[in-house]
Amino acid sequence: MAKAAPIPDQDALRRLGTSVRQRLLADPQAYKVDTDVAEIFAFGDFLSMAECARLLLMIDQVAKPSTLHEQDYSSGFRTSYSGDLDRYDPFVMGISRRIDDLLGINPICGEPIQGQRYLPGQQFQPHNDWFYTSEKYWQLERKRGGQRSWTAMAFLNEVEEGGETHFTEVGIKIEPKPGVLMVWNNALPDGTPNEGTMHAGTPVVRGAKYVITKWYRTREWR
Repeated sequence: MAKAAPIPDQDALRRLGTSVRQRLLADPQAYKVDTDVAEIFAFGDFLSMAECARLLLMIDQVAKPSTLHEQDYSSGFRTSYSGDLDRYDPFVMGISRRIDDLLGINPICGEPIQGQRYLPGQQFQPHNDWFYTSEKYWQLERKRGGQRSWTAMAFLNEVEEGGETHFTEVGIKIEPKPGVLMVWNNALPDGTPNEGTMHAGTPVVRGAKYVITKWYRTREWR
């Protein structure tokens, strides 16, 4: 009987999952979402209102129509505007390092913080943050640092209506609250990609929605 093909980065995902899980479960500031489908944590007041306001302005300076590998803005799948923040800006470096320290992940594994802006009607349809290794883009992502392990996403402002983060398999919608940091493991405890992390940025109805996101790889991000 033929052996099943190995899953790329499975051992690294399992090790990172274990170390970060233990760290977050021991953190009295962490709130664990009550579900067995995915490992999702929340931290209230991770960012101050002043920090949120400053990040809003920075996002406006770099925001361009979002893309998603082979799909572009016109596909309608991801219609936000987004852009990487200057990773060498001292203010951005400080926030990035706080997220690194919270998770206990080596900073070299972190991608640059990306800012996202959603205006009325804009959305990000259901998706996973981890990479599908059967797709062509994986050959590039494998060389750039491998599979995505953990995701950290912070809300920066109140949204008048809409714009929730909907974990479709878990069955919860999280309303944007400025300063709140959401963290989730993109893999199962055994290191295989977790379909239960499927999530969407629901359409903004009124107002605007701003978030920052930082993804972590299994190896040094390049």
